[in-house]
Amino acid sequence: MSVITVARRRIVALIAAIATAVSLMVVGAASADAANRDGLRADATGTCEWDPVKYWVQRCDVWSQATGSNITVQIQPAKNGGNAGLYLLDGLRATDRTNAWLYDVNAAKTYVNDNITLVMPIGGAGSFYADWDAPATYDVNNPVNYQWETFLTSELPAYLQRNFGVSPTNNSIAGLSMGGTAALNLAAKHPAQFRQALSYSGYLTTTLPGAQTILRFALLDAGGFNLNAMYGSLISPRRFENDPFLNMGGLRGKDVYVSAGTGSPSRADANVKPEHQASGAALEVLANASTRLWALKAHAEGVGPTENYPPFGLHNWNQFGYQLEQTRPRVLNTMNAWGW
Repeated sequence: MSVITVARRRIVALIAAIATAVSLMVVGAASADAANRDGLRADATGTCEWDPVKYWVQRCDVWSQATGSNITVQIQPAKNGGNAGLYLLDGLRATDRTNAWLYDVNAAKTYVNDNITLVMPIGGAGSFYADWDAPATYDVNNPVNYQWETFLTSELPAYLQRNFGVSPTNNSIAGLSMGGTAALNLAAKHPAQFRQALSYSGYLTTTLPGAQTILRFALLDAGGFNLNAMYGSLISPRRFENDPFLNMGGLRGKDVYVSAGTGSPSRADANVKPEHQASGAALEVLANASTRLWALKAHAEGVGPTENYPPFGLHNWNQFGYQLEQTRPRVLNTMNAWGW
């Protein structure tokens, strides 16, 4: 047998050995995923269901004593069984079909290789994820009982710990627009639950002059919601307790990130209809102004948020999705949740 032939066989054997090692690594990684992601968990109706979005997302019905009904939550378990959670809150026009973080952008795909559980509640249009004082709409025959703060901070954490291993004290919370407002409020009011809070184009000055009038029209347009049912009268103390501008003491010592675009269309907005560009620009300008004002006060009060104001960006999913991708490393670093 020639020296060349022997050398060739050794090279082939080496290549085969490397291929086998790589395949075992892939199988091992897949097995790790499967160990924590393949099984459907228990929920209020028996077991969760697989969501059509895939990426191991489950649809789980969680009983809420406060609302007297089940609330569906889309959940992607952590890759390796880590105990960190990331709550993703929707915008003003949230639907009862799916959380927009899975429909308009695919947050599950973004975090598919990471060791953090995504928690994406469905519903809550116009709610600001608050506990309302009265039925949210004017329809007395079909009352809408919003008790979102209680659900997200008192009822859901116990379910997540029991069925997904998420610690009640090791969570990040992020939201867009209405959800950004709520993310900062909830993190400030429940500092033991949330270590990090991120607002993408949120409205962070909700009781300053003129803000309540804007909110009133926005809630009516979003689904006939009654602003007075949220916290009572316009002089109710609860309105001021739930204004991020006045409610930031609980954010000290936490990782806080706020962002908003300028309202100028980006390249990604080239195909957006002119009327949608106009409304998206106006909404983002308001979000930008309120976020900057909030940040000025936050720095003065020792919160020390990180601010991000891209030179472009409308109030739409091009902007929100961009921020989701941009802040992923920040979330994983803060929560120690890389999936390596």
